[in-house]
Amino acid sequence: MERELFERLLAGDDEASVAALAALRRGGSHVVWDGTAPAEQLALIYGRRLRHTRLRGIETTNLVHAVELLGRYRRPVRLGRIRAADGSWTFMLFLTEDGSRLIARTGVRRART
Repeated sequence: MERELFERLLAGDDEASVAALAALRRGGSHVVWDGTAPAEQLALIYGRRLRHTRLRGIETTNLVHAVELLGRYRRPVRLGRIRAADGSWTFMLFLTEDGSRLIARTGVRRART
C-alpha cells in the first residue's frame, strides 16, 4: 500500500490518527499484510492486549475504542502497521477487506531497552 493512501486514511482528528500520521510523515515504516482475519477474533486479541497494557502501565492511544469497533464490525479485516522511525510507537490499522477504508486504529508506546 502506498504511503499516500495511508495518509488519506489517517485524515481523522482522533489522537491515534494524528499520531500515526505524524510518525509516517517523520519517516516511519508502514505495511499492510495480505489476507484478512475475522474482526471478532481481533477484538478478542486486542481486548487481551488492552488488559495487558493496563496491568503493565504501558501507554496506548485509542485501544479501548478500537476493541469496541472491532467487536461490532462483522466483516473480515486487513491489518496494517506504522512503526515510528525512532521505534517509540507502533500503530495498528484495521482496514476493510479491500483496504479502502479505515475501521479502527490504535497505538502502543514501545518500551525502551
